[in-house]
Amino acid sequence: MLQLSKIRAITLDLDDTLWPVLPTLHRAELALQDWLTHRAPKAAALFKDTQIRLLLRQAAQAKFPDRHHDLSAIRLESIRMALAQSGEDEALAPGAFEVFIAARMVVNFYDDALEGLGRLASKFPVLAVSNGNADVNRVGIGHHFVGSVSAGDAGVAKPDPRIFLAAARTLQVQPEQVLHVGDDVHLDVVGAIESGMQAVWINRDAHPWTHPRAPHAIATDMLSLCALLKL
Repeated sequence: MLQLSKIRAITLDLDDTLWPVLPTLHRAELALQDWLTHRAPKAAALFKDTQIRLLLRQAAQAKFPDRHHDLSAIRLESIRMALAQSGEDEALAPGAFEVFIAARMVVNFYDDALEGLGRLASKFPVLAVSNGNADVNRVGIGHHFVGSVSAGDAGVAKPDPRIFLAAARTLQVQPEQVLHVGDDVHLDVVGAIESGMQAVWINRDAHPWTHPRAPHAIATDMLSLCALLKL
């Protein structure tokens, strides 16, 4: 059960909590594909194949085993590898990555997301905590946040306790004074609880809870979260 009196700050997941991530990534992949088609068609042909994209990602992760958490670094390296393998100019990699990341920042919010986020931010300092590479400022919601901690920033990804503890330090509060909100059972809820935080599971699709470590509360969307918090 939530202990409302203890909450001094909120950490908030982004992908699949405020917007669906798969359509966003699909559009970004298409934007990258189109850009490469006009500048590096052989590399574009590689990226058109889903299996080859996966192999390139795995190769990039193998090259940088200590940077698996940094999705931007792995994405950039996979692009560079595609250019190299196809005999195209590797110098195109940063430009190609920027095309991808710019498209990745164009999201379609859930209907409840912006109103709910606004209510949270009116009462608590809100910090984004994400394994992804969405930037709240580029997405257009930075004014609701006091900052962000990404896996790339922290050097580790959720559910590693170190990213949650880094978030608490950034907020200048103790972990037990933080409420973490997110959609992923293990990455968000279990990770936050094991870090000493309270956690609310955003369960938009009415999935059953099956993990032995239960969330402090379950919300169907951001507005029901606000109702739990009496906002």
